[in-house]
Amino acid sequence: MAKTFITERDIEDMAKRGELTLTITDDLVLTELAFEKAERLGMVLLQPHQLPPAAPIRPYLSEPVAEKKPCMNCSQVKAGPSEEDLRQRIRDAVKAKLGNQIDPALLETIITRVLNNVGIK
Repeated sequence: MAKTFITERDIEDMAKRGELTLTITDDLVLTELAFEKAERLGMVLLQPHQLPPAAPIRPYLSEPVAEKKPCMNCSQVKAGPSEEDLRQRIRDAVKAKLGNQIDPALLETIITRVLNNVGIK
């Protein structure tokens, strides 16, 4: 199905006709200027999220991580570094690359998610 693009001009025309509510769907795309115009005119935008059109949606940061169970065949493989040792090595590598540009709590969250996704707990 083709997408319909709503521009700033479309929003102005809707407001002149007294249409002050717009339902955003997957087939309806608001331009950035249309979004801003709707906000200024007090239009109600019914959408699944309250982000501007150009804002990225990052579900990997907000969705809970499902724990993966370790591979039964892999349990016989030679044990590697401990989890804490691995975490520290990752922290050190990130800090060496980025310095203090990253939030420590965010780094811990990312490390936990990655380790859970690869089956290290």
